[in-house]
Amino acid sequence: MNTGSDETADVVAGVDEDTSAPKPLGSRAPGFIQRSRALHLSWQVGVFIVGLAVVGAGIVMLPLPGPGWLVIFGGMAIWATEFVWAQLVLRWTKRKVTEATQRALDPKVRRRNIILTTVGLVIIAVLVAIYVWKFGLEMPWNIKQ
Repeated sequence: MNTGSDETADVVAGVDEDTSAPKPLGSRAPGFIQRSRALHLSWQVGVFIVGLAVVGAGIVMLPLPGPGWLVIFGGMAIWATEFVWAQLVLRWTKRKVTEATQRALDPKVRRRNIILTTVGLVIIAVLVAIYVWKFGLEMPWNIKQ
């Protein structure tokens, strides 16, 4: 039955056919900011300082408790709203994370990781059992030979 529309069902349903296309590179500042050179430069300096503060906090969190890498990538995402180099770094990082995820979900790799983890735990359990058999539940710094 003809409904009188010559659009395909995908277009009518609002399905975007090319969802994998990367976003264009460049500034994502509002138009009124981009029109004024001084305002746009001020905007870029502000974005850079905020991104730098977030990346700096992430670097501090690497040795300290906290989600260091997550915060660093958040700072990179802030920079990527304004700077092409940060957008390229984020694209590369996303691609590498996706590749690593696909490799980690491979059944052969998962099976190998489970086997290696099991072997490692058995070795640790044997070493702990030998220690307890030889010295009992005594701490190493309290053992008198």
